[in-house]
Amino acid sequence: MDLVQSLQAALGGPQSFWLSVTQLGSDYAFIILMGLYIFLINPRGARDFGVWFALSLLTNGVLKTVFNEPRPFVVNPDVASEAARATAGGPGLPSGHAQISTTIWGITAVALRSRVFWAVAALVVLLVSLSRVVLGVHYVSDVLLGLALGAVFVALAATVRVPRAEGVWRYVVPAVALVAAQLFDGVAYVSMSMGLLAGFWLTRTTFEGHRAWGPRLLGTVVGLALVFAVYFAFRVIPREIRETGVVEALRYLVLVLVATEAVPRLLRLPRATPVPATVTSA
Repeated sequence: MDLVQSLQAALGGPQSFWLSVTQLGSDYAFIILMGLYIFLINPRGARDFGVWFALSLLTNGVLKTVFNEPRPFVVNPDVASEAARATAGGPGLPSGHAQISTTIWGITAVALRSRVFWAVAALVVLLVSLSRVVLGVHYVSDVLLGLALGAVFVALAATVRVPRAEGVWRYVVPAVALVAAQLFDGVAYVSMSMGLLAGFWLTRTTFEGHRAWGPRLLGTVVGLALVFAVYFAFRVIPREIRETGVVEALRYLVLVLVATEAVPRLLRLPRATPVPATVTSA
């Protein structure tokens, strides 16, 4: 707690700045970056990207539930404002913002192989991580464990290719994921992670982006607009139904399939040349 308060004293500044920075680790920011990855950066790698991202998110939620460590403002209510508390859900260890930011920005940096982007990614992750402590919603230990776990998933995504599922396994994994989302609804992030896992496991990602930057950028804008349209369309469902585990998971499953299957067909994106892959079949 002393370290949290020391960082607040040293880096506090206007809270509005840190609240804005911490939004770089929000659901909206992740959806935008996933969309950019799928439509603009590496369409053919979307499935691997999504599966590893979903598993990182799931791991974070499971560990939060197992450790069940309180956040700083639970111990001392004075360290966090109401606005800061609104950005925090569930137990504190490990930090979801730190882990997921590291995962998604790190995997993107690996795909781009750009020193400039690596620097940008490192800066974003550092600022998001600092924001969690400065806002009083995480201990330093929460953030450090989140960063370490995120780095592990970046390394896995860079070295281990997700097997392409054929036959019954293509549908068994998503079915199990949806059931798990409902059964374990109390586990942090389980609905979102299971929905993402189901969607990315199902998708073929057999498309690639246009070679010309004009159509590629236009396709990215259209794709992101459609993805967010799907995301917000689920709000028409009554809240008591919408917030059940399986419906929340279906929201993200549909979002992924729209991004990876529907949008490429709508934009008539060229198909990628098949690449040999490990196949899981039954």
